[in-house]
Amino acid sequence: MTENANDRSLKTTVTTLRIIELLRERDGAGVTEIARELDIAPSTAHTHVTTLESQEYVVKEGETYHLGLRFLGLGNFVRTRKRKFGKAEHYTNVLSEESERRSIFTVEEHGRGVYVHTAPGKHGVWTQSTVGKRVYLHSTASGKAILAHMPAERVREIIDRVGLPKETEQTIHDEEALFDELAEIRERGYALNVEEQISGVRAVGAPVLGPDGGVFGALSVAGPSNRMKGEQFDRLTEVLLGIAEELELSIALS
Repeated sequence: MTENANDRSLKTTVTTLRIIELLRERDGAGVTEIARELDIAPSTAHTHVTTLESQEYVVKEGETYHLGLRFLGLGNFVRTRKRKFGKAEHYTNVLSEESERRSIFTVEEHGRGVYVHTAPGKHGVWTQSTVGKRVYLHSTASGKAILAHMPAERVREIIDRVGLPKETEQTIHDEEALFDELAEIRERGYALNVEEQISGVRAVGAPVLGPDGGVFGALSVAGPSNRMKGEQFDRLTEVLLGIAEELELSIALS
């Protein structure tokens, strides 16, 4: 069957996007590496990266191509185009200050969680929680807080799309078990991540609901497992729930 112009155009676009993702994952790559990793001809890889370079989306350092700062402007636009995201940034910082732990505001997009805002906290630990990072919803506290307030049909759509992969031995990977936990989350008001994403790290997350009752996102705090229990955990949970409620009120009044 002959490939038509629309098919070729779509394939070209997908290849360009795959190259962009590869440059991000590898923190730069040369033409040979791009061609090998994506199983395309070196001449095709060269055409794509030089086009991206001419449009100022990548820069060439020696023989290696890197993502350019033009993406910084695009990312900042995406993060600030909704006024509610700006409010979420403020309360993420407040949560970090009051909890003294790494704090994150997460939203769902295309079935994955996306870190929109993060703040380190005085006693925060590095968990690779950079802005823009995409994570599975079923293995994170914020993700489960979001899933718990979605219609069951939407949750099943997400499972069908991305699955329930195990990130650690503690990760829930059974659909029935996940729905049981989501029911518990709705009842108690917050979600837990007990070393389900990263071994040795626990987190607690609270949903942020919009005026219509739909889930807008979630706030979470994370820390070493040995510091996220007992009275200290109870205090962190109380702080988290209070600030999530303040953010909901701020959104409702805006």
